[in-house]
Order: sequence, then C-alpha cells, then structure tokens
Amino acid sequence: MTRVVVVDDQVLVRDAFALLLRTVPDFEVVGVAGDGAEAVEVVERTRPDVVVMDIRMPVMDGLEATHRILAGPAATTRVLILTTFGADEYVFEAIRAGASGFLLKDAQPATLVEAVRTVARGDALLAPHATRRLIEAYLAAGVAPPASSALKALTEREVEVLRAVASGASNNEIAADLHISYATVKSHVAHLLDKLGARDRIQLVVLAYENGVVRPGGCPQGLQ
Repeated sequence: MTRVVVVDDQVLVRDAFALLLRTVPDFEVVGVAGDGAEAVEVVERTRPDVVVMDIRMPVMDGLEATHRILAGPAATTRVLILTTFGADEYVFEAIRAGASGFLLKDAQPATLVEAVRTVARGDALLAPHATRRLIEAYLAAGVAPPASSALKALTEREVEVLRAVASGASNNEIAADLHISYATVKSHVAHLLDKLGARDRIQLVVLAYENGVVRPGGCPQGLQ
C-alpha cells in the first residue's frame, strides 16, 4: 500500500486530487494540507511514502516545505511537485532540495497516478516536455552554483554515463549505446549517486547541467 499526502492551498484542487488517488486500490491518502507549514506537520505525523506538493501556497510555500520535510524525521518520504509552468526557478530549487520530480497540474489523471507510483518505487520523474525549458531557463538566469569538485573523481566511463542520464536515456538505452551490460549501467549510476551525493537521477541531471557535462540545448526527455 502506497501512503500519500496531498498538499494544495486550493480546496477544490486538493479534494479532487485526494479523491482521485483514493480510487486507486493500492493507494491510501493518509492526510491533506492547505499550506507548507501544515504539510510538514501532517507528513511528520503520518510518515507517507509520497507527498503530492503544490509549490505556491500561503504561510509556507512548497519549496520550503520540501526542504523541511527532507531534512527532518520523514526524510525518506518522496516529494512530487505539482505546478503550473509559471515558476520554473521554484521547481528547479525544489528538485535541488531533493524532490523526486515534478508534474504539471494539467496532467491527465492517469499520468498523476503513474507519477505517484514512479516516485514511490524510488525512481525520479520529470515532465518530459518541460525539462529542457526548466533547466535552461534556470541556467540562463546565471544562478547556477560553481562547478562541483566531485566531478573530478569520476572515471571517463562514469562521465559518459552521467551525460547519457542527463540526455534522458534509460539504463537499457545506455547499455546499448555504450555496449555494456544493464547491470554495469546500474552499477555506474549507483557510483554516480554516491560520488556526487545525489538523491536520484533528477539530481544527476541537475549536476550535469550545472557543471557543463551537458550544455543547454541537450534535452533530457524523461527519467524512469
């Protein structure tokens, strides 16, 4: 059973999402919240597997709530950001804070259900058509941090795998392109996560763009 908390300051939206997720047999909605501060309290009390988090809310926004949740006693909870596409930099910051992905609010119901499933099983998710605009707009603003010295510890093969991950390739695709086994790809990805201190594949994409491993113009197409 996947335990879910839904957070949105719009009552109709919050109730609609909660109602939808309650129709899924293996989902249990264990709480709802109308702002980030309430979300932190509800999540720490109920310890859900996934939080479906709005990003713009009163009292405390979804970005700060994500920071607090993932730095607190419920740090193993996965956060899925739901947003309109008017606040790219906020979504990017939420991903850097450790959110497992984001999805546009106009996504189809089945897409939302699958997104919750994806992050619940430990995978990362980005809305494919939004990813390039999101990352490139953020970098164009000149707010990316300095290059990470951790990249110097990567082997040449690990850099190749990181570049492939950032381009949106699946493990199977990376294995085929680099002529290595699927198990070897998984091992390389695990090493990348460990060496770069990344929570998941999304943060690998962020690090790849921030550090010039992939230049704006290369587009991750989705992460599974």
